[in-house]
Amino acid sequence: MSETSTDAKIVRMANQIATFFLSQPEDVRVDGVATHINKFWETRMRRRFFDMIDEPDSGFLPLVIEASSRVKRPGSPDAGSVGVGADAADGAPGGKGVIAGESLSEPSIPEATA
Repeated sequence: MSETSTDAKIVRMANQIATFFLSQPEDVRVDGVATHINKFWETRMRRRFFDMIDEPDSGFLPLVIEASSRVKRPGSPDAGSVGVGADAADGAPGGKGVIAGESLSEPSIPEATA
C-alpha cells in the first residue's frame, strides 16, 4: 500500500475504534464499529477507507475489515436511516445531508437484539 500520513491516520483511527469495541459484547462489535464510522467520519474519509480496505496488508484489524461491509459507501443513499424522507433523500444545498453520506444522530453502540 502506498501510505500517506492521511492513510496512516485512517488506519490508526479505525483500529482504535475496533479496539474499543473489542471490549464490548461480541454481538455488538461489528455494528458498533460500522455505526461509529458512519456517524463520525466525513465522506472523504469513508471514500479513502473504501479505497484502502481491500488492499493487501492495509493494516486494518480484522474487526474493521468485517465491519466494512456495514459502513455506508459515499454517494449511496441510506433509506434505512431514521428521518430519511423524500426531502432528505434529495440532499441539502452544498452537498450536505444524508444523500452525501452524512449520518443523522444515532447511537454509537447499537442496542443488543434479543
